[in-house]
Amino acid sequence: MTVQIENDFLIATIAEEGAELISLKSKHNDIEYIWQGDPAFWGRHAPVLFPIVGRLKNDQYTYENQTYQMGQHGFARDSLFEVIEHGSELVSLSLKSSKESKKGYPFDFELILSYALEEDKLAVSYQVENTGKEEMYFSIGGHPAFNVPLEKHLSFDDYYLGFSPQKSRIQIPLVGPYADFEHKTLGQTNTSLDLRHELFKNDAIIFETKGTNSFTIATDESPHSIRLSYTDMPYVGLWSPYGKDAPFVCIEPWCGIADATNATGNLIDKIGINKLAASTIFKTGYTLTAK
Repeated sequence: MTVQIENDFLIATIAEEGAELISLKSKHNDIEYIWQGDPAFWGRHAPVLFPIVGRLKNDQYTYENQTYQMGQHGFARDSLFEVIEHGSELVSLSLKSSKESKKGYPFDFELILSYALEEDKLAVSYQVENTGKEEMYFSIGGHPAFNVPLEKHLSFDDYYLGFSPQKSRIQIPLVGPYADFEHKTLGQTNTSLDLRHELFKNDAIIFETKGTNSFTIATDESPHSIRLSYTDMPYVGLWSPYGKDAPFVCIEPWCGIADATNATGNLIDKIGINKLAASTIFKTGYTLTAK
């Protein structure tokens, strides 16, 4: 099942499975901004990553001397959410902990994803509530994929990635699926980056981010673009599956990151993990601007 919201500018379609944005289409130019999930390249659109971001060592972690199994990016993206609010320009969907979720994640929680349209913008909001009696440890992030090119008469190589603010950011390399914090470098995000498939030959490009950041997929050949903006999410990943010449690029804002190469496996020691006290709420999110 899917739900739609729309205004005079955009139509957004969200799947109840994973509360995933599966379409963001302009009423003015008929452009589809979201990747349509061709499994020959990548079968998803814009999954939420919860309660982990990235991969755990051996797909497992320990908490209070017990070992739990969990696959890459967690389970929320494959879970059925409940629509709890639905207006013409706003929809909210909820996922709550269950006996099944506690087999791999021993915390009580409610995760609410909200999508709200305002003119040419779509605000994507994450709310995590600790509904239990003990501290909760989690990560959360987005993984939206954008069509490149946005228009059929253009090509992938016609586009560039713009950064705002234009300043250098710390880049975190990957060793396999794991973050190599010991070999961080300075990424040259003080200028735009021409999109080439070869950029992603070492998997995702990951930067540390502070304050307010915007990332724009644009071209000099057209006025149409897509921009992702957020405040106070500490990491961003840029990804397209290398070797497939995939016609999309993901811009992934994260509150969390894959296990470090030297990770102990203990959840409370995991780099980038968030700690939430009982009966408290964590909020974050990002905004898409479609031109």
